[in-house]
Amino acid sequence: MGEVEQRPTAGSRLGVQENAGISTLEHGQKLPATPTGKLTSIKVQMLDDTQESFEVPQRAPGKVLLDAVCSHLNLVEGDYFGLEFLDHKKITVWLDLLKPIVKQIRRPKHVVLKFVVKFFPPDHAQLQEELTRYLFALQVKQDLEKGRLTCNDTSAALLISHIVQSEIGDFDETIDREHLAKNKYIPQQEALEDKIMEFHRNHMQVLLNYHGHTPAESDFQLLEIARRLEMYGIRLHPAKDREGTKINLAVAHTGILVFQGHTKINAFNWAKVRKLSFKRKRFLIKLRPDVNSSFQDTLEFLMANRDFCKAFWKICVEHHAFFRLFEEPKPKPKPVIFTRGSSFRFSGRTQKQVLDYVKEGGHKKVQFERKHSKIHSVRSLTAKPSEQRSENSSFTYGDDPDSPVVQSCWQGKELKVSVEDGGQRASPSLKKSPKEGRRLDGAVIATMEEEEEVVKDRPQHSRPQAQQPSTGSLAGSPHLSELSINSQGGPPMAHVTLSPNLSPDNRQASPLVSPLLNEQTGIRTDDEEEVRRKRFPTDKAYFIAKEVSTTERTYLKDLEVITSWFQSSVSKDDCLPETLKNLIFSNFEPLHKFHTTFLKEIEQRLALWEGRSNAHLKGDYQRIGDVMLKNIQSMKQLTIHLRKHSEVLVELENGIKNSRKLETSCRDFEMQKVCYLPLNTFLLRPLHRLMHYKQIMERLCKHYPPNHLDFRDSRAALAEISEMVAQLHSSMLKMENFQKLHELKKDLIGIDNLVIPGREFIRLGSLSKLSGKGLQQRMFFLFNDVLLYTSRGLTASNQFKVHGQLPLYGMMIEDSEEEWGVPHCFTLRGQHQSIVVAASSRSEMDKWIEDIQMAIDLAEKCNGPTPEFLGSSPPDTKSPEEPTVDQESEDDLNASRTSLERQAPHRGNTTVHVCWHRNTSVSMVDFSIAVENQLSGNLLRKFKNSNGWQKLWVVFTNFCMFFYKSHQDNHPLASLPLLGYSLTIPSESENIHKDYVFKLHFKSHVYYFRAESEYTFERWMEVIRSATSPASRIRVLSHEESHVY
Repeated sequence: MGEVEQRPTAGSRLGVQENAGISTLEHGQKLPATPTGKLTSIKVQMLDDTQESFEVPQRAPGKVLLDAVCSHLNLVEGDYFGLEFLDHKKITVWLDLLKPIVKQIRRPKHVVLKFVVKFFPPDHAQLQEELTRYLFALQVKQDLEKGRLTCNDTSAALLISHIVQSEIGDFDETIDREHLAKNKYIPQQEALEDKIMEFHRNHMQVLLNYHGHTPAESDFQLLEIARRLEMYGIRLHPAKDREGTKINLAVAHTGILVFQGHTKINAFNWAKVRKLSFKRKRFLIKLRPDVNSSFQDTLEFLMANRDFCKAFWKICVEHHAFFRLFEEPKPKPKPVIFTRGSSFRFSGRTQKQVLDYVKEGGHKKVQFERKHSKIHSVRSLTAKPSEQRSENSSFTYGDDPDSPVVQSCWQGKELKVSVEDGGQRASPSLKKSPKEGRRLDGAVIATMEEEEEVVKDRPQHSRPQAQQPSTGSLAGSPHLSELSINSQGGPPMAHVTLSPNLSPDNRQASPLVSPLLNEQTGIRTDDEEEVRRKRFPTDKAYFIAKEVSTTERTYLKDLEVITSWFQSSVSKDDCLPETLKNLIFSNFEPLHKFHTTFLKEIEQRLALWEGRSNAHLKGDYQRIGDVMLKNIQSMKQLTIHLRKHSEVLVELENGIKNSRKLETSCRDFEMQKVCYLPLNTFLLRPLHRLMHYKQIMERLCKHYPPNHLDFRDSRAALAEISEMVAQLHSSMLKMENFQKLHELKKDLIGIDNLVIPGREFIRLGSLSKLSGKGLQQRMFFLFNDVLLYTSRGLTASNQFKVHGQLPLYGMMIEDSEEEWGVPHCFTLRGQHQSIVVAASSRSEMDKWIEDIQMAIDLAEKCNGPTPEFLGSSPPDTKSPEEPTVDQESEDDLNASRTSLERQAPHRGNTTVHVCWHRNTSVSMVDFSIAVENQLSGNLLRKFKNSNGWQKLWVVFTNFCMFFYKSHQDNHPLASLPLLGYSLTIPSESENIHKDYVFKLHFKSHVYYFRAESEYTFERWMEVIRSATSPASRIRVLSHEESHVY
């Protein structure tokens, strides 16, 4: 086989030795038999814009040519790459690896194939080889130059600064200007040169030794920034939707994306796609059934012609197989007579096979030289020197099919350690991040545009607002809907030096004056925020430790509600019996004292970690497991106090029941701002806090590799806290149910004995009941023995009047949508009474039916029907033969209003009232999840019509966000109940321009919140999603259990 004379190969340009061949086949498999026939020379353009010639048999499949290119480059992870070319119809297509080359390329000698990246993984840290990341960096550079990777000027300047760092090394103003004058990385580069040089200078300043990144580190930083851009790895395919609107389709690792221009407007995850097909020029997506989606079963898009449609369909098939399958799909058997559809299938290893193959191999470190760089990098290879071939520019087919295959050695954990030790970037094992900032805003005036939404009884008057369409997930036309966060995966953890909107300024941050807290306008410069953020560590363990600190501050404030505020209130009123007073405060004051000391230790460790004191110390202070282990072991001595909390809760409720004076005092205390939750909820906080410690230690142990310095202490602390939780868990479940029954008792009137042994709460929520006057909103309360329905009072008491009860024993559920013509309608047929109710949505109906049926099954297992417990229920004169529609008289409603007027004031923002306002429901499972998902910390908040970001201390608990001026405040300034809200990431059209931003919207109410880091962004998204997304029942209620979950 001939060789190209005196032409340097890609491998020789990189300074590496070549091995005897690279194959994408599995271990033990050989290349197919050598095809016979003439050899043909094919030109391939590499990512560094050079051309290489490869001679392969004309009848050889495309796989042979791709393997030749990978072997030529000594590229181990060649499966991420492909060869594309213009076919005879001038359509850009990928070389099919199974079909013969001669059938795909009519005139091979006149066609230049391009070797480019084909599959862009969600995390560049999955690329084990430094050479692979280098080639990916060249692809990003090429996409920037050709305008495919569109982004704002700041992101573009930051990307180019890392390319320049990789090519010419550390910053030098003269050299930088000369290099930028000779090299054009992006159209209209001249306007960005000063910003590029400023970022390039900052690459040295962020490091302690004032030396810039190595080329390999610059590649890593470049890919970290690029992968967070919306157009990273995107190739747009023009199409139209059914309405004729021009759109673009694209495919990525997550699924199929829909763009208008360069703005992503929708996405269809692989998990939601049932089938992909094309018919002539129509591209069809068949979705899996989803009761929560308004999409039709099959979506249709029109492309220019059949060839364009088929080309896009094929790349979709390949992306799905590469990222979703464990192994290469097997070929379908050939039909005997007729063929139907395309026989195309994905060929090659899947991503999982590539990762497993590379990690299993050995390695040999080999240096290679990069283009424009004098710095040598280390490359991992397995081939021994004796097994390396001499450098040449052509690939000889079939020289030695059994030769060793090049492999890589970088394991995930080793890579992770090297990244952290470098101190320049965060752990690479990250998820997809939110959209990046678009430009640097200068100093902006923060003005008060909206007020915080607080659920109240009377309509709230606010200044007029511009209407903004709701952007819920996957609703309406497929080309108009915005992508929900559930379709995007979680955010990554990135070093702040990777942020596209880093400020080159070194100004000190000025204090923020929040418009919510001060009538004067406040000025906040976002550049200063970025400078502040990049001073702090980026290790995930640091942010976990910081979460311990922020949540511990909130926990201490909650303890002070009992030990300080409540104690002062009852002492002033002199209404608490001495025995009960001693029982409560003797068990809470030791906890408050202990956790005050604990918080100080955590904050001291964080100060050392951040370098605020003893900044030159290294090692021991960059961990938290030892502090947690020490304090958790000390906490075990307080178990005797924790075991008393059930007695405290019961005795306090008994005292309230027996003393009108104490009842009035406690009710008045709950109306104070400092008591932002029901009083008895604070009595359960110490037990809930144990669960938080356990979750935090689980995350820490999951983050640390087994050989980490802090892993042993962290694992020991996890074992200790898990033992404590296990000992107190059953008691906590009983207390939570007991507390919830007493809380509901305060919201209901017309009940004599709601709290009785054996009764368990299951679900509450709003349903519409069909009566003689039509559908009327009613509040329903489901227990394990009875279902209550109530109406809401119109006076200051805010309580719900019970109108009826349906014992669950002998009840049946029937679908009534067709009978009554009401959507989401069903009939509850009891032994003596039947009612017809309708839910607000199909999902709400399914949740109610599931829980009611479960409760009916439990009631059937009991000895018999439960006696009625309503003290003032309306008389039931119906017989089973009467119509199913329950008649409700106006006199009953008037009677309820009259009785309400005599009631004392009551809180109007409880979960019951929120469900009434938002027309939704929550279960005890949801409450238990809410207990586990509590978080606090600083967030920046922005209203939809304002430009300024307001810094607030935010506490998330009980499905609600509470806002404070700072963590030192004793009571919240406002609250935002999240039931019914949608959680998304802002779209490009909303012009947010910032990192780590999430959006909350309900009808016309829109709020943006910005976290300080990607870890905190991920945690806020996680806990808020627990309130905005209904929980699926993962545990089945049994009658023997002490609680429904």
